[in-house]
Amino acid sequence: MKPERMGCGYISILVQLYCCGVSMNPIDTLVRARWVIPVEPTGVVLERHSIAVEDGAIRDVFPTEEDPSRYEARAVVDLPTHAVIPGLINTHTHAPMGLFRGLADDLPMMEWLQNHIWPAEARWVGAEFVRDGTALGVAEMLRGGTTCFNDMYFFLDEAARVAEEAGIRACIGLIVRDLPSAWARSADEYFAKGLKLHEDLRGSSLITTAFAPHAPYTVSDAQLERVRRLADDLDIPIHMHVNETADEVAQAEAATGLRPLARLERLALLTPRLLAVHMTQLQAEEIETLAATGVHVLHCPESNLKLASGFCPVEALMGAGVNVALGTDGAASNNDLDMLGEMRTAALLEKGISGSATALPAPMALRMATLNGAKALGLEDRIGSLQRDKSADFAAIDLSAVSNQPVYDPISQIVYAATRDQVTDVWVEGKRVLHDRCLTTLDEAAILQRAARWRDRIT
Repeated sequence: MKPERMGCGYISILVQLYCCGVSMNPIDTLVRARWVIPVEPTGVVLERHSIAVEDGAIRDVFPTEEDPSRYEARAVVDLPTHAVIPGLINTHTHAPMGLFRGLADDLPMMEWLQNHIWPAEARWVGAEFVRDGTALGVAEMLRGGTTCFNDMYFFLDEAARVAEEAGIRACIGLIVRDLPSAWARSADEYFAKGLKLHEDLRGSSLITTAFAPHAPYTVSDAQLERVRRLADDLDIPIHMHVNETADEVAQAEAATGLRPLARLERLALLTPRLLAVHMTQLQAEEIETLAATGVHVLHCPESNLKLASGFCPVEALMGAGVNVALGTDGAASNNDLDMLGEMRTAALLEKGISGSATALPAPMALRMATLNGAKALGLEDRIGSLQRDKSADFAAIDLSAVSNQPVYDPISQIVYAATRDQVTDVWVEGKRVLHDRCLTTLDEAAILQRAARWRDRIT
């Protein structure tokens, strides 16, 4: 209706609605928090702010004192002692491997892999194993505030199905290896099954894909070139273990005359598509090359420490302009999928390595676990920070515990003192998937029963 044609009765109704406090802006959910930490800009803390959610997206972030007249919410959640952060993004997982948690601990990396994990996988991994293991991993991640994970494993269709049903965001790796497995007997079969899954997932708002060639030592040049061409055609990332151990680099040089990164550069794989995992063995000139080519590094500090793989030079990489994100690796080598713990380890480890107490401060550790991860996955326009029009993926951490008092800086408390048990509520696309520490989309008791059955079978 044009303004000049509005009658006095219509104007009167508007005035009555306003005076009676009826909102003109209906929304799905209003979350009122003690602190909102948007991550972008880095280090900002918004005290006593609210998040308005509508249709799965963040509609507004604003001072709570303004909300009575701003929005009419179908659900209001009061979190008076909580910090709300963007959902954590675990950029490197093998989620089903939680069923191997603790199976072969305290061993060197290649002995652990070749003599224990690969034989166990050959015997046990199938569709049921991946389905049950992924459910266990997703339950653990959601309870710890992780809303997105980047996975690399077999039977990808099962992992994608579990993630979709659980309501968690996932990037599913289209795994490629020269070695046969229960999932595929040849490179052609790996590609065919991966491409089919990519096509099947086109309509999903939660599930994306990335090519996942396992490592330079398990994938030939011909298949890596094929990965590069297809990733370019499909516009998806390439997720790969690279320079994980000194032995790996030495064996590559002995076999090919090239360090792994030099080989990947020769194959034109050093591009912003590449998500290089671990990267504990880096020379200064390689760091410069990574920065120049836009490669992302996925840092897994706890797994690297446990397997004595080495130290990723995070400070040098970030100083050169390389985007570095955080991952847990699988629970068979970590032994958890705890991103809060991973942030703390990353921050403390970098201080020790660099000899500087200012290295990797808490706000940057949080950024690595959120927005940097989103950037690596090509999802920074959708997730990773609490901003208007981004997806409503966020987690609430209760900072009222004795171990968190007094709270001078909630970001420091989250990184250095909080535990995942303090995560009380989690939303993905505006859906509350963890409600007062209870999972709403998964049957936790059934997941635990299936995990116990696998333990009994495997032992």
